[in-house]
Amino acid sequence: MKICTAHLHSLVPYSASRLHETPKLEKEAPDAYERRTWREKGTFNDKGIICIPAMGLKMAVDEAAKRLGMKIEGRKGATYTKYFVAGQICENLPGVELGVHKDSLECIEIWANSDGVRGSGKRVKRLFPVVPKWSGIARFAVLDPTIPESIFERTLIEAGRLIGVGRFRPEKGGFFGRFVVDRMEWSEA
Repeated sequence: MKICTAHLHSLVPYSASRLHETPKLEKEAPDAYERRTWREKGTFNDKGIICIPAMGLKMAVDEAAKRLGMKIEGRKGATYTKYFVAGQICENLPGVELGVHKDSLECIEIWANSDGVRGSGKRVKRLFPVVPKWSGIARFAVLDPTIPESIFERTLIEAGRLIGVGRFRPEKGGFFGRFVVDRMEWSEA
């Protein structure tokens, strides 16, 4: 197994939208609930630092592998896609720290679909955590020896450019969550 330590930084802001189940207070209006709980839409470590969820990065790399459709040499048209899905994982738990404490977070207010269905016509104001500029270190375990270092590196770079992470990322038609890979260091586990 190989370990890729990737140093990342943002091209654009990161915005989180984790589902939380914070209970409403008695007689609390929807707007008051949103204003009280918007920070809970982020993923935080035990120190209260916001993180990009490890699975969000893993799935961004998986999707980039799928979209790139790179063929495995000598395997009759087989691509790397299934090897990425089963053969790599971001080991940072709960995620890659962005260096911003929960209490220092900024938020963005948008008109969103109240039922989560795009184009439904039912719009309400929602608040989401946003980190304007960030950097972090992601540690990926490349478990499948079928994935060469050069292919993993290209795929991670494209994940930052084409897929992104978080709410309103390019994969979903938005522009948040894009990142650049500054450097990658490889080691054996």
